[in-house]
Amino acid sequence: MSCASDLALRLGQEAEAVCRAYLPSGKRHGRYWHCGNVQGDPGQSLYVHLSGPHMGQWTDSATGEHGDLLDLIALNQGINIRAALNEARRFLNMPTVTHELTISSAVPCGSPDAAQRLFAAAKPIRGTLAETYLRRRGLVLPPNVSSLRFHPRCYYRGEAGRETWPALIAAVTDNSGTITGVHRTWLDPAGGKAPIETPRRAMGGLLGNGVRFGHAEDVLIAAEGIETALALTTVMPTMPVIAALSSAHLAALILPPSLRRLYVALDNDDAGQLALKRMGERFQSSALDLRALVPCTEDFNADLLACGTDRLKAWIGEQLIADDIRRFLHPCIPQDVETCSTEIWPEGRAA
Repeated sequence: MSCASDLALRLGQEAEAVCRAYLPSGKRHGRYWHCGNVQGDPGQSLYVHLSGPHMGQWTDSATGEHGDLLDLIALNQGINIRAALNEARRFLNMPTVTHELTISSAVPCGSPDAAQRLFAAAKPIRGTLAETYLRRRGLVLPPNVSSLRFHPRCYYRGEAGRETWPALIAAVTDNSGTITGVHRTWLDPAGGKAPIETPRRAMGGLLGNGVRFGHAEDVLIAAEGIETALALTTVMPTMPVIAALSSAHLAALILPPSLRRLYVALDNDDAGQLALKRMGERFQSSALDLRALVPCTEDFNADLLACGTDRLKAWIGEQLIADDIRRFLHPCIPQDVETCSTEIWPEGRAA
C-alpha cells in the first residue's frame, strides 16, 4: 500500500477526531459529520462518512467535490500534498518525512485515467451546445481553447440513478500539461444548465492543478471558476489564466517555477478573501509578486454581463501594473475608469 493510501486509511479510522480537529464548526448527525465546506464553515452541504464501507470519505454536495481525509486536510489547510502528508503524520503522532516523495498525481479524488478517457471521448467545443452555453454568459472562447470540449451524452449519477445529459468538459492539468482530472458542467438542450441537483462536478486529481487557458511563463491570473477565467480571457485573450475550480483549490495551486507575478481573481466573498490570505502566507518568503484582482460585483463573469467588455477592461486596468496593461490589455484604455464601479457600487469599489 502506498504511503498516501496508508495515511488516508489511518485517518479514516480516526474520522470523527479528524473532523473535530479540522472542521470544529461542524456537527455529527448519526454516521456523518456535517459542515458547510472544506474550510469548516457552518452548514450542511459537506458530509464525512464516520463509519461503514465509505468511512473517511467526504462529499460536498454543493460543488460535487469529494475525496478522502488526506485530501480534506490539504484543502482545509491550503497546502500541497507533501505538506498534507506530514500534517497527517503530525495529527496521527507519526514521524514526519523530510525527504522528497514520489507521488504520481497531486491528489487522487477519483480516477485520473477515467478523466482522461472522458476528455478523449469528447469533441472540440467550437460550434457545439457548450459554446452556446458560454456565449449566453457573455463569454468568448480564447484562440487556444484545447482545454474545453463537448460531450453530447455524458453520464450523470443522481438519486434517480444514471442519466445522460450534454456536458461542457474541461481538462484539469498539471504544469507539464498532463490531464489529471476533468470538470463537467451538464447542460440542457436549450443551452442552459441541466435541471439536476448538482450540474457541476469534478473528478480526478484536482489539488494543485487547474483548467488552463494559455501558457504561463512569468505572469498568470488564477481564478476560482471556469466562467470567471473565461471572462478574463474574453477581455484579455493573450493573458494566461488558470481556473482552480474552488477557493480551497485556489489556495493550493502548484505554480510554474518561472512565474514572477500572480494575480488572484477573487470572487467577492469571504472564501475568496481566505484563499488570498492563505496564498499570501504560503508565498510570503518567496520573490513572487502576488496581487489581488477584485470584481465590481460577485465575480468577473457577473461584471462582464453588467458592465460590458470595455468598462471591464477599464476596471481591470486599474488593478494591473503598467507593463501588464501594455502586454495584455488594448493600448487604448477607456477614460471612464470609474464608470463600472460607480454605477454598480454607488460608494465606489466593493470592500
